[in-house]
Amino acid sequence: MTTYIPQLTLPAAVFDRPAVAVLLPVTAGMAVGFMTRPQTDSKYRALKQPRGSPPAWVFGPVWTLLYAAMGYASYRAWSAGSSSFDPHKLSLAKQGATLYTVQLGLNLVWTPLFFGLGRPLAATFDIIALTGVVGYLAKTWAEVDETAAWLMAPYLGWLSFATYLTVASGYLNNWDLRNIGKSPKSE
Repeated sequence: MTTYIPQLTLPAAVFDRPAVAVLLPVTAGMAVGFMTRPQTDSKYRALKQPRGSPPAWVFGPVWTLLYAAMGYASYRAWSAGSSSFDPHKLSLAKQGATLYTVQLGLNLVWTPLFFGLGRPLAATFDIIALTGVVGYLAKTWAEVDETAAWLMAPYLGWLSFATYLTVASGYLNNWDLRNIGKSPKSE
């Protein structure tokens, strides 16, 4: 069981307002995507790809929808828990807020680990931890607001697929992407 850790949790104001709850992960995800885009585009094209790898253009729309769904789920779970007369539900909503913040952080560091630093093994550990936290978060939210938990189901499915892509790409590219997609230096 996890606990509510205020220092590791986004402020309540984020969860109190549906627009803020939705826009925060969407905006943060877009910011990371734009900051790492030059490395991401060149490396993705240059990688030895596993079977089932989608075209690069799929990731932006999919992640936008997943970020919006997770943000709305956070709003629903927080609202249901904080307005409940059941102290257990309030406690679970607070725990969920901490888990949500942790998973968002793990989510946002995956792209810089994989594409920016070229470290697929570190990205693999990150995405495995992320998937575990999201699974536990969905279980926690299921006790507070069932819809919030179900809103996380597509995210869990995509994380499973992304884990496969991470591991398979790492393996196919010898677990080192630092020089993939870089043009050779002229001497």
